[in-house]
Amino acid sequence: MSRFFSAKYDKLTPYVPGEQPGEKQYVKLNTNENPFPPSPKAILYAREHVRSPELYSDPEGLELRRALAFLCGVRPEELVLVNGSDEVLNFAFMAFCDADHPALFPDITYGFYPVFCQLSGIPYREIPLKEDFSLDPADYIGQKGTVFIANPNAPTGKLLGTEAIESILKADPDRVVVVDEAYIDFGGVSCIPLIRKYPNLLVTQTFSKSRSMAGARLGFGVGDEALIRDLNTLRYSTNPYNVNSMTLALGLGTVLEESYTQKNCAEIIQVREKTAQALKALGFTMTDSKANFLFVRSDRIPGEELYRKLKERGILVRHFTLPRIADYNRITVGTESQMNTLLEAVKALLEEYK
Repeated sequence: MSRFFSAKYDKLTPYVPGEQPGEKQYVKLNTNENPFPPSPKAILYAREHVRSPELYSDPEGLELRRALAFLCGVRPEELVLVNGSDEVLNFAFMAFCDADHPALFPDITYGFYPVFCQLSGIPYREIPLKEDFSLDPADYIGQKGTVFIANPNAPTGKLLGTEAIESILKADPDRVVVVDEAYIDFGGVSCIPLIRKYPNLLVTQTFSKSRSMAGARLGFGVGDEALIRDLNTLRYSTNPYNVNSMTLALGLGTVLEESYTQKNCAEIIQVREKTAQALKALGFTMTDSKANFLFVRSDRIPGEELYRKLKERGILVRHFTLPRIADYNRITVGTESQMNTLLEAVKALLEEYK
């Protein structure tokens, strides 16, 4: 840090994104990217908009917002578009947390949550998951603070049913509950229909995972119109043109070709289950993931060693150093060919460790 860096950030520990190496070609299974390209209609729409970069994008994103609202079964006023779902999460921490409303989230979850808190000076409490990495709704009932739940969770992939989330919402209608559904399209049921029943619910989703747009940076939040106005107050106070024209066009084309997204999700789910069974046959244990990744461990090879040896063989997976999960690796579900390459490498490594 320079001598000019503000002391208010001297305790900030930044989020560490997954490796994006450029020095060689890898089988890249470390950042939960979709192995399939965006939909043909999305590419077509983006090409049409690339001709006018001299003009600002629509700060309302109205055409996309209307189409997306229709797809989600909500009104456009109940939806905000953002530059990746990280932006709406950041807005939510800023809008709904302070000294009197600390943030509550699991001890094993998306690593950006504590960073958002540190960045804005928000007090927070990490509530331990159970031994099997499950979340007990009772741990959040009767607790003071704004609740953040990644569902399915990352990096465990475990899904919490809508009834469990509803029990948290009902327990305290005077606090906001944020449900981060980045991976919901890979086997879960969205909480979006609950926004009409619970005005304290905010649901966030992203186009990065199921919709093959990680590099385009597009996300959205859905909730009661009053909550969305709160988020827009922050958006217009920071960057009203937060979503660029090409991304808006990509998003619109994607929403209008939803069948393409669902087909790819079905393929990823099928490959996920097939890979899970193959890894179990090799002695691996894992959580019941409902995301586009597997969270696995082996008694035959330490987690960090497996990560390192796979990288040497040109395969990237994600290893975490938190003590509770240091034996695990998170493996993105790629194409069937990519997963076969992974399995062959794992078999070879296990032979070496006999």
